[in-house]
Amino acid sequence: MSKPYQSIPIAECGEPLVTIPDRIFKIDPHPYVSLGAPYGDRSPFFVRQGILEKLQKSQAYLQTIRPHWQIAIFDAYRPIPVQQFMVDYSFAQLVESKGLEVNALSEDQKNSLIAEVMKFWAIPSHDPKTPPPHSTGAAIDVTLFDDQGQEVNLGSPIDEISDRSLPNYFANSIDEQEMEFHCDRQLLNQVMTHSGFARHPNEWWHFSYGDQLWAWISNEKQAIYGGVG
Repeated sequence: MSKPYQSIPIAECGEPLVTIPDRIFKIDPHPYVSLGAPYGDRSPFFVRQGILEKLQKSQAYLQTIRPHWQIAIFDAYRPIPVQQFMVDYSFAQLVESKGLEVNALSEDQKNSLIAEVMKFWAIPSHDPKTPPPHSTGAAIDVTLFDDQGQEVNLGSPIDEISDRSLPNYFANSIDEQEMEFHCDRQLLNQVMTHSGFARHPNEWWHFSYGDQLWAWISNEKQAIYGGVG
Protein backbone atom coordinates (compact mmCIF):
# COMPACT_ATOMS: atom_id res chain seq x y z
CA MET A 1 0.00 0.00 0.00
CA SER A 2 2.33 2.72 -1.26
CA LYS A 3 1.72 6.47 -1.21
CA PRO A 4 2.19 8.59 -4.35
CA TYR A 5 4.85 10.79 -2.75
CA GLN A 6 7.10 7.85 -1.89
CA SER A 7 8.59 7.83 -5.40
CA ILE A 8 10.17 11.26 -4.83
CA PRO A 9 13.99 10.95 -4.46
CA ILE A 10 15.65 12.23 -1.28
CA ALA A 11 18.85 14.29 -1.28
CA GLU A 12 19.47 14.38 2.48
CA CYS A 13 20.86 17.75 3.56
CA GLY A 14 22.25 16.52 6.88
CA GLU A 15 20.55 19.18 9.01
CA PRO A 16 20.34 18.14 12.68
CA LEU A 17 17.29 17.42 14.78
CA VAL A 18 16.85 20.08 17.45
CA THR A 19 14.54 20.38 20.44
CA ILE A 20 11.52 22.64 20.09
CA PRO A 21 12.18 25.27 22.80
CA ASP A 22 9.86 25.67 25.76
CA ARG A 23 8.84 29.18 24.70
CA ILE A 24 6.90 27.58 21.82
CA PHE A 25 3.60 26.23 23.11
CA LYS A 26 3.48 22.44 23.26
CA ILE A 27 0.50 20.26 24.11
CA ASP A 28 1.49 18.35 27.22
CA PRO A 29 1.16 15.62 28.35
CA HIS A 30 1.83 14.35 24.87
CA PRO A 31 -0.97 11.98 23.84
CA TYR A 32 1.20 9.28 22.24
CA VAL A 33 3.65 9.27 25.14
CA SER A 34 0.67 8.86 27.49
CA LEU A 35 -0.37 5.78 25.51
CA GLY A 36 3.09 4.25 25.93
CA ALA A 37 4.50 4.89 22.44
CA PRO A 38 8.18 3.80 22.30
CA TYR A 39 10.16 7.03 21.87
CA GLY A 40 13.31 5.71 23.54
CA ASP A 41 15.68 8.57 24.36
CA ARG A 42 13.88 11.03 22.06
CA SER A 43 10.69 13.00 22.53
CA PRO A 44 7.92 14.07 20.13
CA PHE A 45 9.17 17.66 20.34
CA PHE A 46 12.13 17.47 17.97
CA VAL A 47 12.32 18.90 14.45
CA ARG A 48 15.02 19.73 11.93
CA GLN A 49 16.70 23.10 12.47
CA GLY A 50 15.14 24.60 9.34
CA ILE A 51 11.67 23.48 10.40
CA LEU A 52 12.05 25.23 13.75
CA GLU A 53 13.07 28.44 11.99
CA LYS A 54 10.04 28.27 9.70
CA LEU A 55 7.76 27.56 12.66
CA GLN A 56 9.09 30.67 14.42
CA LYS A 57 8.48 32.71 11.26
CA SER A 58 4.89 31.43 11.06
CA GLN A 59 4.32 32.24 14.74
CA ALA A 60 5.56 35.80 14.21
CA TYR A 61 3.24 36.18 11.23
CA LEU A 62 0.27 34.90 13.25
CA GLN A 63 0.92 37.64 15.79
CA THR A 64 0.40 40.30 13.08
CA ILE A 65 -3.04 38.86 12.27
CA ARG A 66 -4.25 37.68 15.68
CA PRO A 67 -2.16 39.25 18.47
CA HIS A 68 -1.44 36.89 21.39
CA TRP A 69 -2.65 33.81 19.50
CA GLN A 70 -0.21 30.90 19.34
CA ILE A 71 0.59 28.00 17.09
CA ALA A 72 0.57 24.96 19.37
CA ILE A 73 2.59 21.82 18.65
CA PHE A 74 0.57 18.63 18.98
CA ASP A 75 3.21 16.33 17.51
CA ALA A 76 6.48 16.49 15.59
CA TYR A 77 9.24 13.83 15.43
CA ARG A 78 8.22 10.17 15.45
CA PRO A 79 10.70 7.28 15.38
CA ILE A 80 9.44 4.49 13.12
CA PRO A 81 8.52 2.23 16.11
CA VAL A 82 6.21 5.04 17.29
CA GLN A 83 4.68 5.28 13.81
CA GLN A 84 4.01 1.55 13.87
CA PHE A 85 2.58 1.77 17.40
CA MET A 86 0.17 4.53 16.41
CA VAL A 87 -0.95 2.84 13.20
CA ASP A 88 -1.73 -0.33 15.19
CA TYR A 89 -3.47 1.68 17.93
CA SER A 90 -5.55 3.66 15.42
CA PHE A 91 -6.59 0.47 13.65
CA ALA A 92 -7.69 -1.09 16.94
CA GLN A 93 -9.62 2.06 17.88
CA LEU A 94 -11.37 2.17 14.51
CA VAL A 95 -12.36 -1.49 14.80
CA GLU A 96 -13.75 -0.87 18.29
CA SER A 97 -15.65 2.26 17.17
CA LYS A 98 -17.50 0.14 14.62
CA GLY A 99 -18.50 -2.43 17.25
CA LEU A 100 -16.23 -5.10 15.78
CA GLU A 101 -13.48 -7.32 17.15
CA VAL A 102 -10.04 -7.59 15.57
CA ASN A 103 -9.93 -11.38 15.82
CA ALA A 104 -13.34 -11.73 14.18
CA LEU A 105 -12.69 -9.56 11.10
CA SER A 106 -12.99 -11.05 7.64
CA GLU A 107 -10.12 -10.39 5.23
CA ASP A 108 -12.26 -7.88 3.31
CA GLN A 109 -13.24 -6.06 6.53
CA LYS A 110 -9.62 -5.94 7.66
CA ASN A 111 -8.40 -4.58 4.32
CA SER A 112 -11.17 -1.98 4.20
CA LEU A 113 -10.39 -0.74 7.73
CA ILE A 114 -6.64 -0.68 7.08
CA ALA A 115 -7.26 1.43 3.96
CA GLU A 116 -9.32 3.85 6.07
CA VAL A 117 -6.49 4.18 8.62
CA MET A 118 -3.85 4.65 5.93
CA LYS A 119 -5.71 7.63 4.46
CA PHE A 120 -4.44 9.47 7.53
CA TRP A 121 -1.37 7.58 8.72
CA ALA A 122 1.88 7.11 6.81
CA ILE A 123 3.31 3.64 6.26
CA PRO A 124 5.84 2.77 9.03
CA SER A 125 8.50 1.96 6.42
CA HIS A 126 12.09 1.12 7.40
CA ASP A 127 13.22 1.64 3.80
CA PRO A 128 15.42 4.79 3.72
CA LYS A 129 13.85 5.68 0.36
CA THR A 130 10.34 5.85 1.86
CA PRO A 131 10.46 7.24 5.42
CA PRO A 132 7.22 8.30 7.13
CA PRO A 133 7.04 12.13 7.05
CA HIS A 134 7.15 12.50 10.84
CA SER A 135 10.23 10.26 11.02
CA THR A 136 12.19 12.81 8.98
CA GLY A 137 11.82 15.62 11.54
CA ALA A 138 10.22 17.70 8.78
CA ALA A 139 6.53 17.24 9.62
CA ILE A 140 4.54 18.80 12.43
CA ASP A 141 0.95 18.54 13.62
CA VAL A 142 -0.29 21.89 14.89
CA THR A 143 -3.37 23.72 16.07
CA LEU A 144 -4.19 27.20 17.39
CA PHE A 145 -4.59 28.67 20.87
CA ASP A 146 -6.40 31.98 21.28
CA ASP A 147 -5.51 35.09 23.26
CA GLN A 148 -7.11 33.55 26.38
CA GLY A 149 -4.82 30.53 26.18
CA GLN A 150 -7.66 28.26 25.07
CA GLU A 151 -7.43 25.72 22.26
CA VAL A 152 -9.39 26.92 19.23
CA ASN A 153 -12.07 24.48 18.05
CA LEU A 154 -11.23 23.66 14.43
CA GLY A 155 -14.16 21.32 13.93
CA SER A 156 -12.59 17.94 14.62
CA PRO A 157 -9.89 16.57 16.91
CA ILE A 158 -6.41 15.95 15.55
CA ASP A 159 -5.99 12.36 14.31
CA GLU A 160 -9.72 11.76 13.85
CA ILE A 161 -10.22 9.15 11.12
CA SER A 162 -13.17 10.71 9.33
CA ASP A 163 -13.96 13.10 6.49
CA ARG A 164 -14.19 15.93 9.04
CA SER A 165 -10.39 15.90 9.08
CA LEU A 166 -10.25 16.99 5.43
CA PRO A 167 -9.02 20.61 5.37
CA ASN A 168 -11.98 21.95 3.37
CA TYR A 169 -14.69 19.77 4.90
CA PHE A 170 -16.65 22.80 6.17
CA ALA A 171 -15.89 25.05 3.18
CA ASN A 172 -19.43 25.09 1.79
CA SER A 173 -21.34 24.98 5.07
CA ILE A 174 -23.93 27.67 5.84
CA ASP A 175 -23.90 26.83 9.55
CA GLU A 176 -22.37 29.75 11.47
CA GLN A 177 -20.17 27.63 13.72
CA GLU A 178 -18.97 25.44 10.86
CA MET A 179 -18.13 28.55 8.83
CA GLU A 180 -15.98 29.63 11.77
CA PHE A 181 -14.24 26.23 11.80
CA HIS A 182 -13.37 26.71 8.14
CA CYS A 183 -12.20 30.28 8.71
CA ASP A 184 -9.83 29.20 11.49
CA ARG A 185 -8.53 26.28 9.43
CA GLN A 186 -7.81 28.76 6.64
CA LEU A 187 -6.01 30.99 9.13
CA LEU A 188 -3.82 28.11 10.28
CA ASN A 189 -3.03 27.22 6.67
CA GLN A 190 -2.27 30.86 5.86
CA VAL A 191 0.26 31.31 8.65
CA MET A 192 1.95 27.94 8.03
CA THR A 193 2.26 28.29 4.26
CA HIS A 194 3.60 31.82 4.80
CA SER A 195 6.94 30.30 5.79
CA GLY A 196 6.93 27.55 3.16
CA PHE A 197 5.10 24.66 4.80
CA ALA A 198 2.65 22.57 2.76
CA ARG A 199 -0.54 21.11 4.22
CA HIS A 200 -1.42 17.42 4.05
CA PRO A 201 -4.33 16.90 1.61
CA ASN A 202 -6.32 14.86 4.15
CA GLU A 203 -5.41 16.51 7.47
CA TRP A 204 -6.09 20.11 8.48
CA TRP A 205 -3.40 19.90 11.20
CA HIS A 206 -0.43 18.34 9.35
CA PHE A 207 2.23 20.55 7.75
CA SER A 208 5.68 19.80 6.44
CA TYR A 209 8.59 21.25 4.56
CA GLY A 210 11.40 19.44 2.78
CA ASP A 211 10.10 15.86 3.04
CA GLN A 212 8.72 13.71 0.23
CA LEU A 213 5.10 14.70 0.87
CA TRP A 214 6.02 18.40 0.72
CA ALA A 215 7.94 17.80 -2.53
CA TRP A 216 4.99 15.95 -4.06
CA ILE A 217 2.48 18.67 -3.08
CA SER A 218 4.85 21.46 -4.16
CA ASN A 219 5.90 19.85 -7.46
CA GLU A 220 9.53 19.75 -6.35
CA LYS A 221 11.82 17.20 -7.93
CA GLN A 222 13.37 15.97 -4.68
CA ALA A 223 13.11 16.06 -0.90
CA ILE A 224 15.90 17.37 1.32
CA TYR A 225 14.97 15.54 4.54
CA GLY A 226 15.10 11.75 4.85
CA GLY A 227 14.49 9.52 7.83
CA VAL A 228 16.26 10.15 11.13
CA GLY A 229 16.87 7.08 13.29
